[in-house]
Amino acid sequence: MGTLFGTDGIRGEANRYPMDATTAFAVGQAVTRVLKRSHHTTRVIIGKDTRLSGYMLEGALESGVTSMGGVPYLVGVLPTPGIAYITESMRADAGIVISASHNPFQDNGIKVFSGAGLKLSDEQEAAIEDLILGGSLPEMVPPPHEMGRAFRLDDATGRYIVFLKNTFPRKLSLEGMKIVLDTANGATYRVAPEAFTELGADVTVIHNEPDGLNINENCGSQHTEDLRKAVVETGAAVGLAFDGDGDRLIAVDENGVEITGDQILVICAKMLKDEGALTNDLLVSTVMSNMGLSVAARRYGFKNHAAKVGDRYVREDMQRLGAVLGGEESGHVIFLDHHTTGDGILTALQLLSAMLKAGKPLSELARLMDVFPQKLINVDVASKPPIDSVPAITEAIAQVESELGDEGRVLVRYSGTQNMCRVMVEGPTVEATEMYATRLADVVKDAIG
Repeated sequence: MGTLFGTDGIRGEANRYPMDATTAFAVGQAVTRVLKRSHHTTRVIIGKDTRLSGYMLEGALESGVTSMGGVPYLVGVLPTPGIAYITESMRADAGIVISASHNPFQDNGIKVFSGAGLKLSDEQEAAIEDLILGGSLPEMVPPPHEMGRAFRLDDATGRYIVFLKNTFPRKLSLEGMKIVLDTANGATYRVAPEAFTELGADVTVIHNEPDGLNINENCGSQHTEDLRKAVVETGAAVGLAFDGDGDRLIAVDENGVEITGDQILVICAKMLKDEGALTNDLLVSTVMSNMGLSVAARRYGFKNHAAKVGDRYVREDMQRLGAVLGGEESGHVIFLDHHTTGDGILTALQLLSAMLKAGKPLSELARLMDVFPQKLINVDVASKPPIDSVPAITEAIAQVESELGDEGRVLVRYSGTQNMCRVMVEGPTVEATEMYATRLADVVKDAIG
């Protein structure tokens, strides 16, 4: 990876490099140039979440695309998977998402999809990065009569809602089902309530009044306290929380208990397995998934493959191994039969269909997987040397692993988007897990903090 693109596009604090107008302008130019097909005007879909800085970046990207002779279609606020869907269904050449997902409002990001609605390859990202950092873009602009013009796409939200509804089985109905949605004051604030209401659900919505500054603030998939309370107060069957850009889902059962992304994966995998629709009897998860997931996979007779962390790696392994279902414990779930990328609303619809097909409340379905006690500690670090090159850390990991034996596991890895080391321990009891995680986190802090 180069210096601009991280594990999930370009990210940083808004109005500061690289999330400034100058860089966004260059990204618009470079994307138009790199993804251009011969004798063809490059068409680029541009969408965003609800952050205040989205306006500035949207304008800069639009300018960059038109200056290079491309045609931008502005869809406004739309979830990341909605932008991927519109890009693919309009046969555009690229889709650009302005969002920093679950990060606080002051951060923003730029993610690029190919015309097929997929994350770009490393080679494409490198080509875009070389153009931006190489300083040659100004020499490549076309003459004035070949500049592009921008269009607003007013019906993008409606198109995406129709797509979502078509992923829900026709023979099922949400008629009268009480659902609480937490849209994180983010990109799903219009789409999600409309989609569930149109399918007949009795919908209560919280955190759906974005003001540009309140995205993800004590709400959404990272903070489910308000949702858990609202589910119990309204007597709802389920609570559904999305993150700022709408590509992940965390659910809450009828008792107000949070369900993990891993449990959602197991519930959906078992539903597909029972229907003979779990291709190759395979569920793809990541190395961060709870041990309980692999135990459940053995119990219900399907295989489980652990990919590297990051939804693009999950997707690559799914394609390589022929799987239709995969995802991360954070609630990114990919249903390849329906979509090219993780989609929180689509995942919620599949989870609801699993509940209806089983005729069971979510609390009962959640018990399909026993969650091993897990402790994750994020340690701020000054640098990121390879973990195995720091003897103090490798020795501490080996020591904890030998003490845990078969009753747990250890994972120490860096965040792809922040200067942070994630120390994760699973073990037989909450106390043991916390003790080991704290011990390792202290070693990491001393060694590279």
